[in-house]
Amino acid sequence: MLFNDLVDQYELYAEAIKYYANILNPFSKLVTKKIDEIVALNLPVDLICPSHGIVWRENPMQIVTKYSEWANNYSENQITVIYDTMYNGTRAIAENIVKGIYDADQNIVIKLYNSAKNDKNDMITEIFRSKAVLFGSPTVNNGILSSMAGLLEMVKGLKFKNKKAAAFGCYGWHDVSTKVIEDTLRESGFEILTEPLRFIWSPDEDALKMSIDYGRQFVTLLNKN
Repeated sequence: MLFNDLVDQYELYAEAIKYYANILNPFSKLVTKKIDEIVALNLPVDLICPSHGIVWRENPMQIVTKYSEWANNYSENQITVIYDTMYNGTRAIAENIVKGIYDADQNIVIKLYNSAKNDKNDMITEIFRSKAVLFGSPTVNNGILSSMAGLLEMVKGLKFKNKKAAAFGCYGWHDVSTKVIEDTLRESGFEILTEPLRFIWSPDEDALKMSIDYGRQFVTLLNKN
């Protein structure tokens, strides 16, 4: 469909925010500046016809209002947890962190993704929506798994603002993954909210309980900031 009033509105805005998060976020200051310039002209707007995408003819300024919101250090009441795993240890930590977050605050929207299986553009969109993100990977080859490394490289380039974060993972001989994640997040402008959660080898029952506690504590710290 060509026009905004002829398409599913949920899908329309899902695609619009995905486009903003993955393409325009680094240019948010320029977006705000240009919107202010256009609005100051006080011209009637009947249509907005982008070079690609939908034509906005019903209340066309609604997308301008959304762009203005998205350009202003946007976040929702959401926490996203993203991990990759080798032998399901980091997956188990991630799932139990989510349990702890839910225990602490059932009003927070929680998203859980495997960076090796989920679409990177979708994950970037949820990072954009979130006020905090937890990233997890086991240590491999003195670093992190490639899917997590690729995602973090995208995150670094997109210059998110006003986001909190933490790292978690498993290791064998030497814990490297959480440091790599934390260092990259700091370079990307994230505030590290707390010490990383890390376990040697696969987490046992006590470690999983600690993961739940970690999720609860993360929410407590987040609400204090």
